[in-house]
Amino acid sequence: MRGLDEVRARIAKAVAASGRDPASVRLVAVSKTKPVSAIREAYAAGQRDFGENYAQELDEKAKELADLPDLRWHFIGHLQSNKAKLVAPVAHLVHAVDSPSLASALARRAPHRLRVLVEVNVAGEAEKHGAAPADVGALLDAIEKESNLELAGLMTMPPHDLDAAKRAFEDLVKLRDRYVGAARLPELSMGMSDDLEIAIACGATLVRVGTAIFGAREYPA
Repeated sequence: MRGLDEVRARIAKAVAASGRDPASVRLVAVSKTKPVSAIREAYAAGQRDFGENYAQELDEKAKELADLPDLRWHFIGHLQSNKAKLVAPVAHLVHAVDSPSLASALARRAPHRLRVLVEVNVAGEAEKHGAAPADVGALLDAIEKESNLELAGLMTMPPHDLDAAKRAFEDLVKLRDRYVGAARLPELSMGMSDDLEIAIACGATLVRVGTAIFGAREYPA
């Protein structure tokens, strides 16, 4: 699978340039709007982590691909509390918890201890979701009070401008350091098709790549 091979090569080069352990960065193949055949192709090429943005789509794909037991689903989109029932039973990791109410909804619906990340709107962009940096501490505490959730780290959606994206990644790392650091928040989900090298240099442990693997997005009619 050419796109997947190219992204893997980019990640390997960025990891080497940063002097990091190759095992410290995991690729999440963003398969939203893509057919299950594309996921099966990537799976056959060794990819195991897949990201979805829409709860209903994740639910449907998880059922269609239930024969692939070691496939790991990541929910990376904005999630309304009333859709937690679709995500919590199948997700390996939820990247975009941005409120105590959503954390509570996921905890109630999860049949197992569910790993979650706190989404932070580091750059304060009005059009994007995520907790404000000032609210992160209270949200971390709220998640840790939920016995059915495991706090795993932080996530951000950076600005499109690469310089601004770098600042956002650096600010997310500083925010993690403010709240005990990697011991409490081991995962940093940041970096996509256009900026994954910058994100890895800044310390990303999860990069979310769709277009560079699967091609342009396909939206439902």
